[in-house]
Amino acid sequence: MGIVSLVVLGLIVVALVYGVMIYNGLVQVKHAVAKAWANIDVLLKQRHDELPKLVETCKQYKQFEQETLQRVIEARSRVQTARESQNIPALGQAEGALRLGLGQIFAVAEAYPDLKANENFMQLQTRITALENGIADRRELYNEAVNINNVRIEQFPDSIVAGMFRFEAKPLLEFAVEEKADVDMKALFG
Repeated sequence: MGIVSLVVLGLIVVALVYGVMIYNGLVQVKHAVAKAWANIDVLLKQRHDELPKLVETCKQYKQFEQETLQRVIEARSRVQTARESQNIPALGQAEGALRLGLGQIFAVAEAYPDLKANENFMQLQTRITALENGIADRRELYNEAVNINNVRIEQFPDSIVAGMFRFEAKPLLEFAVEEKADVDMKALFG
């Protein structure tokens, strides 16, 4: 075997090893996105299970705003549908509506001293607030994993391997417009 053949064979081996390393890196970031989504999904499911308890606790106070409760119930349903179908853009919008509704429930509850003193309500409020904070943290981690994935599949030479093995860009979990807007305190307490 000649020196040219050995050099060519060496280059082929190096290219294959490099290609395998790129492929393994892409697999790793793809699974990081899936793991980040699974972490969000767990918290969304836990919150989904807590919301009916909160709504029922509020319904015990007959004069509590039914419209606010209805908005939360509808938003909860939209979040569940988007979560089950893994429709990230729809989930972002539904999450915004749900968070807005929860904020209104907690704000309206200020006008009901008996409700605020209710131990179940206070426990649920604390639990849901903790879940909301966890979801916000996990959304940040998810978006970071998605960003790393999307950058990797566009960078050269990773883009060649990504195209050959059909690695795809993932959508960011973006917030609904309502969630970014300032809360209108006059409307809540007016």
